[in-house]
Amino acid sequence: MVRTVGVPRERQRSNSGTSPGPARGWLPDVDRRLDRLESPVETLLEPELESGTVVPFESGSSDVSLASADRIIVVPDAHYPFHPSTGVVTDPALVGAVASLLAFETDADVAVGLGGGDALVDTDRIASYLGYRSLLERLDADLVDLDDEPRTQVTPTLADRPVPLWLPERLLEGRVVVVPSLRPTEDGPIAGGMRTLGAIADGPENPPLAAVAATRAVDPVTCVLDAVVAYGDGPYAADALLAGPTRAVDALGSSLLERTLADDWIFSRAYDNNKITVTVDQRTIDDASAATVDLDALQTALGGGALPPSGETNPAVSAAYGVYAAVSGDAVPPQMEGSR
Repeated sequence: MVRTVGVPRERQRSNSGTSPGPARGWLPDVDRRLDRLESPVETLLEPELESGTVVPFESGSSDVSLASADRIIVVPDAHYPFHPSTGVVTDPALVGAVASLLAFETDADVAVGLGGGDALVDTDRIASYLGYRSLLERLDADLVDLDDEPRTQVTPTLADRPVPLWLPERLLEGRVVVVPSLRPTEDGPIAGGMRTLGAIADGPENPPLAAVAATRAVDPVTCVLDAVVAYGDGPYAADALLAGPTRAVDALGSSLLERTLADDWIFSRAYDNNKITVTVDQRTIDDASAATVDLDALQTALGGGALPPSGETNPAVSAAYGVYAAVSGDAVPPQMEGSR
């Protein structure tokens, strides 16, 4: 079961950012984005926060809820050098809203984990560019560099085949909420929650295999898909959030991007070659400006989805990043500076 919820429209339009969603744009003020997301996130995660609620994990190995957790780590999609206003990086405000809710509703130690950096741009720089450090300091949540965490070898089984890989211990010590953005990879298929976790793992050279194995080993309690802004021909204000089991959210997100599930090996392994069926629970919040999510309309609007051009920064994105940095005090990446 995948739940959807609409995000309230911003009443005051901004000129720097997203289009062509109906009469709203990117908000550089992270506090205003947090305010917009608070109620939708609470509605979306209500089942996982109810004490005693049964939440099936990916492998079917456990039944738990977040309410009883001692440690929770939220893992977003934070690849470089894109900015959240493009719709192809998880908005730190959404991550903050999730972490803040979990800290308020549970007694768990809540942290945000970033990983998947490389030798050119490490995770620490990504955290600074996207504003995670300043945001989480205000929310009293820890920021964990998963690339620097001690690793443990695990060996999940896929199709009766053991798949050894190394994962940060922090992902195995508590419960995990993965928060991807609605975007494709450079190769075409959906990035999603499974590939977000796979990018953090050390293991098979086959990325889809690593992604499914990492997800099976980590067993995220839930996956929250950031579709508040998504990228079609340009950034599009879709004002939507989705949540549920990681493989189901990935499958629905892939359909929204008009990808054929049979063409993506990750789903045949995640579903053990069984038929893929995803049911949808459309939820609403008490705000007249937050419409029920129209998945068909969203699919049409995205036109298959894309990534922004890699050779040249979109001027709207550069402008949005400049305003964002001016308001927040966070750094502007060199790529953004060059086109402003």
